[in-house]
Amino acid sequence: MKIGKILSVFAIALLVVSCNKNGAQNKPLNTEVDSLSYAIGMSVAQNVKGSFKEEFDHDLFYQGYKNVIDSADIKIDQALVQGIIRNYMQKQQQAMMEKQQEEAKKKAEEQFADHKAAGEKLMAENISKEGVQSTESGLQYIVLKEGDGAKPSATDNVKVHYHGTLFDGTVFDSSVDRGEPISFSLAGVIPGWTEGLQLMPVGSKYKFFIPQELAYGHRGSGAKIKPFTPLVFEVELLEIADKK
Repeated sequence: MKIGKILSVFAIALLVVSCNKNGAQNKPLNTEVDSLSYAIGMSVAQNVKGSFKEEFDHDLFYQGYKNVIDSADIKIDQALVQGIIRNYMQKQQQAMMEKQQEEAKKKAEEQFADHKAAGEKLMAENISKEGVQSTESGLQYIVLKEGDGAKPSATDNVKVHYHGTLFDGTVFDSSVDRGEPISFSLAGVIPGWTEGLQLMPVGSKYKFFIPQELAYGHRGSGAKIKPFTPLVFEVELLEIADKK
């Protein structure tokens, strides 16, 4: 359930759900308002059951309703209520996303196990080639040209020319081929680029060999970049926007 929806559900509940559980079970539906009240109560209960499962304390739910109606013995500052609900729902959504990502990764590892192993072998063999250096994260690179300008930070906007291929030479993206450099924030690209560009003074040209975990990992990207694929980029750092 979305955060806005659950907040709306609770707002309705505080207005219309009966706090007398036994009485609510026995009270007849004599008018249209009776039926409306009962129907909204059912809707709230269904949403609560679907969203909170076993961890929800129904007694405290009724108690909170009654305390607000009676304006007595309120245990939580009303200014904090929306934030408490919102924080809980955000945590639930985050946990669900992490679970889904873990399940997707597990499925991809089963489906692309051979491809992953082949990529790891390529990276292991590449490190022994002439001129290849490596960082602690496993990013490998060759300095093709060393510039003398400033180096960007992880949050800077940069302008680059690049040529991206798989290890077999298949081109999947290239600003060089398009004839137009690209500008972007280092905070918004794959980890291999964020780390690699920070090694480069402006005016440099490096060749990066990016392991899959610093690229697109188990997700892959498009038709050419399968899950767990290591990538190769030749990158020329042209400028840093507004570098102090």
